[in-house]
Amino acid sequence: MSYIEVIIESIILLLCPLGLYLLYTIYKKNLSCDEKDLGFEVAIISSLYFVLRFGTCCYNDYPIILFDIPLLICYYKRKISLGIFITLILIVYETLFLGINPLFLALEYSSYLIVYSLFVKRKLKPINVVNYFIVIKSFMLSLAVFWFISPEKTYSSNLFYIFTIIITLYFVTNIIISIFAKGEKVVELHNDLENIEKEKDLRRSLFKVTHEIKNPIAVCKGYLDMIDINDKKKVRKYIPIIKDEITRTLVLMDDFLDYTKIKIEKEDMDLVMLLEDLEDYLEDLFKKNSIKAEFSIPDEDIYIEADYNRLKQVFINLLKNAIEAKDNSKKENKIKISLESDNNFMKIIIEDNGIGMDKDTLDNVSEMFFTTKKKGSGLGVSLSKEIVEQHGGDLVYNSVKGEGTRVIVTLPKEVNMA
Repeated sequence: MSYIEVIIESIILLLCPLGLYLLYTIYKKNLSCDEKDLGFEVAIISSLYFVLRFGTCCYNDYPIILFDIPLLICYYKRKISLGIFITLILIVYETLFLGINPLFLALEYSSYLIVYSLFVKRKLKPINVVNYFIVIKSFMLSLAVFWFISPEKTYSSNLFYIFTIIITLYFVTNIIISIFAKGEKVVELHNDLENIEKEKDLRRSLFKVTHEIKNPIAVCKGYLDMIDINDKKKVRKYIPIIKDEITRTLVLMDDFLDYTKIKIEKEDMDLVMLLEDLEDYLEDLFKKNSIKAEFSIPDEDIYIEADYNRLKQVFINLLKNAIEAKDNSKKENKIKISLESDNNFMKIIIEDNGIGMDKDTLDNVSEMFFTTKKKGSGLGVSLSKEIVEQHGGDLVYNSVKGEGTRVIVTLPKEVNMA
């Protein structure tokens, strides 16, 4: 293997854990500072391990000292405790495998710590500190080569090695730190973009809330302006309308509060028992609306880990929507509720033969505040979807206009069937 190939191999071994760390910080959302620090520490230690374990340590009987780079990155990131830990590992390694005097190594690495202390006091740029470290390394390496590593070799051979390895260390260190710094900027930019999107969604939601609340209030104000207290006929006509609008506003506000306070408390629960409770709970409502409800559920218990009350809230909302979507032109309105097992998931399927939905309605059915009802808040389906997703599941609508709607709620089997 040529010298260039050895250097490229070392760069790859050093960068791989750091790259994985950056990817982890991108895709693992809401990381705490402690979690980020732990991830960085694991990445640095892994880089050191890879380059010592799998890298080419020597070339032409001279050591390739790129294993110092993880230490330089520690000081670059001001991780002094981690830097001291890496220092101890390097002293042991160089003593055992390179034959360098441990006192000499202690002197070298202590000088790095002194430079770091001056760097903190004088507020120097981190990259300047790295360059100072390389200057110290150049001097100490020169002594180590002539005293410990290869005192038997010629002066010119040793001098050529020192010059080559120092130039290599300088460029490789700056390349790796530059790539790592660019990667951190990309992560920061990605997080900033996500925060901007969240802020846009929040503003959009607040706009919709204020708009939805404003509408009924404006209606109330309009009717109040038209009311003549001496005209009892208009009073009797307008007061129920005002009352309905106020009720709609309160329902909207309650739904929105529910949406912002979703808290899932999982426990072992029987899914069959939940569906049986729903059957009893909605029996009168089915009869009132002349709907034939068919619950196709097994006799044996099926246990999952979930929030019983939250799931009950979801299914009540979905079944009420199915009831309200009945088609009065049909002779018989039906709603079928069935339970199916699919690998590691349970599927609860709700089917009706109601009015169905067109493509535009189907595409927007899960959006906040989207509703086709005169008195609906448009939060029921989005709230239900949010609850199901917090359980690690999914809620999917399929519908054909004039034929009916099929809702599939998928929940993970986190507890074995009893």
